[in-house]
Amino acid sequence: MSGIALFLLIFALIGAFAVYTVVSIKMAAKKDCEAWVQKMWKKDSVKAISSSVISIIFGMIIGCFILVIMLFFPSDNVQITLNQAINGIQLIFFGMLNTGRTGGGQLAFGFNGTSIGNMLFRATPLILTGLSVALAFKTGLFNIGAPGQYLVGTAVTLILALSIPTSVVPSFIVWVIAFLGGILAGALWGAVPGLFKAFLNVNEVITCIMMNWIAANVVTALFDKTIGPFKNLLDPSGTKNLAFVYKTTFNNVSTSKMGLDYIFEGSQVNGGIIIAILIAVVVYIVLNKTTFGYELKACGSNKYASKYAGINENSRIVISMSIAGGLAGAAAALYYLSGNTEFAWETYQSLPAIGFNGIPVALLAFNNPVGVIFSSMFMSTLDVNGMQLKYMTNYNEYITSVISALIVYFSAFSLLIKQLLSGQIKYKFNLFKKKEKTNTDLIVEEEAK
Repeated sequence: MSGIALFLLIFALIGAFAVYTVVSIKMAAKKDCEAWVQKMWKKDSVKAISSSVISIIFGMIIGCFILVIMLFFPSDNVQITLNQAINGIQLIFFGMLNTGRTGGGQLAFGFNGTSIGNMLFRATPLILTGLSVALAFKTGLFNIGAPGQYLVGTAVTLILALSIPTSVVPSFIVWVIAFLGGILAGALWGAVPGLFKAFLNVNEVITCIMMNWIAANVVTALFDKTIGPFKNLLDPSGTKNLAFVYKTTFNNVSTSKMGLDYIFEGSQVNGGIIIAILIAVVVYIVLNKTTFGYELKACGSNKYASKYAGINENSRIVISMSIAGGLAGAAAALYYLSGNTEFAWETYQSLPAIGFNGIPVALLAFNNPVGVIFSSMFMSTLDVNGMQLKYMTNYNEYITSVISALIVYFSAFSLLIKQLLSGQIKYKFNLFKKKEKTNTDLIVEEEAK
């Protein structure tokens, strides 16, 4: 199938739904009742989803304009043609479904198990860092410390996974120990800003940033190739040259594929995506269906009212940041226990982007744990589409990073869009409409006479 056919199919579906909506509303009005569409629109969650979709659409449209604008700014080494711009637009939207080119040189689209599987693999840690930020937001805290929590989770996971001999302990048990160790490390690292916030009223943003860089230096010291206590875990092969820690498969430890490799053949996907989704569902249930979750959200809304109601707000702050840190640690554990990836231990000058990427994921999902699953997959889709853009056209993959940034920018206005859709913000255009006189205006005029 061609990209043009996909666009036409989408527009046809949107048009059909619009016609159906109008017809159903008119039929309901005749019966003096509300159509199901009107009932759905009254739900706050529907407006939240709509505002996020609008943010995504704006970002994608502006990204397409950037592709077209680049036609007029050719470089010495790269020439962008109109056909490539058209191909680029198709790949931005449907790159994950690209299956190559037809005999005529046109892009072909269909089920691409490798790209879809790689998207799910990339989404796995992003779901958990997004949950980390979202849960903290729900409780009135800003966990910008996810990168540091992710780093310490990475270090502890790799140390445990590579140090416990699988000749003595079964590989599955080692995997579980390493996974739980990564979660615990992230939780302890997240608890520190929580303690400062709860008992010293120090802003968690400040302490989180400090803990990020402490983590970066501590992790570097642990694996330092000259004096690090775990330098024996570095890969000395000619291509790695002690710059990377061994993959966990070196010790025969890796996450089970759970049969996903048969569906998404040739991809990196494994059972980690299933675990991440289950964790997201559990977080949703805890936050929305339990007393403990209610207490966490109550402290976030108004800690003074929560204290008056008998809730220990200090303990809830510490617990909230600990859980958020544990989720970031779980993200690192699932990513590196996959056995597909290797860790560059010199982190003292940089922080993992995956930790910061959890912030736009949470914003786009309106901090809803289930919404985080879909926003993470969307962000990962953009990454995969960017690689397709690089290989199939003369554009580079960083165009999709620009689009991601635009979507993040518009997601900051999601609350405003939601308020507009909800009617909470009233707007009137009286440029050409004559203002009608009120009773007060008439009385003032009469008294003036």
